[in-house]
Amino acid sequence: MAVDPGDSPRLLILRRDNIGDLVCTTPLLHALRAQLPRAWLGALVTTYNAEVLARNPALDEVFVYEKLKHRGGSLLSHLRTRLGQVSRLRQQNLDCVLVPAPAPQSLKLARSLKPAGVIASPTSFPSRLHEVERVFELGRSFGVAGKPGPMQVTPDPHSRAQLEKQLGAGPFIAIHISARRPAQRWPLERYASLATQLAKDGRVLLLWAPGSKDNPRHPGDDEMAAEILRKLKRGTATPLPTPDLTTLIAALSLADRVICPDGGAMHLAAALGKPVLALFGDAPVERWRPWGVPHRIARPASRNLADLPLQEVLNSFLELKA
Repeated sequence: MAVDPGDSPRLLILRRDNIGDLVCTTPLLHALRAQLPRAWLGALVTTYNAEVLARNPALDEVFVYEKLKHRGGSLLSHLRTRLGQVSRLRQQNLDCVLVPAPAPQSLKLARSLKPAGVIASPTSFPSRLHEVERVFELGRSFGVAGKPGPMQVTPDPHSRAQLEKQLGAGPFIAIHISARRPAQRWPLERYASLATQLAKDGRVLLLWAPGSKDNPRHPGDDEMAAEILRKLKRGTATPLPTPDLTTLIAALSLADRVICPDGGAMHLAAALGKPVLALFGDAPVERWRPWGVPHRIARPASRNLADLPLQEVLNSFLELKA
């Protein structure tokens, strides 16, 4: 699909999966804007990950829909809202919908918007490609060339200012403990020992997604955080639950360095330009490592974080500092 930089196509990026996946799409958005300055660029995302694109200068509009499993109202109300949004998007007379994650449901949704065309990423690709690079390939159809730039996320100024006032002076080392998959969970006593060691060099922020682990819709890590804090001397770490994505992004933006398992928080930290020590379990490092920032990977041979020693993490952190 040949497009001249002077053209003004109407393009929509559809990304209905996880936070980190959407963060990895931001280099494509900025490359499309640079290549096609007159284009209309929109994104269709979910209530779960929409804050990733808030204040993104590359986009003209962000459309947000609620997944069925996250709905807060009745099923009928949910369906009415969904149909209304589809109707509104059809009125945009889209030239193309780009689908980085071509699951059948996403492709069905893309076609339902009645665009002139749909371009989807291939389902198979070289294992050496990072997710950023894989998604960036969608831009080649529109004249995008070269290598992907950095990921970009902009914190909410009001939320950041509130946290600065609440937390006081740094420097801060942020430790984010939340991880949904068992192989990505590091033992709590090692998190506590890590915080104790790092507190000798600066203030430690302990971040987590709040809520009970038994919440079927939005499981949280209150129990894990409470157990870590019980193991620490008073004042060793500043507890900071992040009830929403706005707060998490603002908190990470205040940190000098971030330590966390592979996941959404890791990609957000990289998009904020933070050096990252990433704890990897069974996820492929080449595809999901922190993109575009200084980083270190700590990973046990077993691919299970339960087997990752504390000293290996401390050594990796010292390398990151150096």
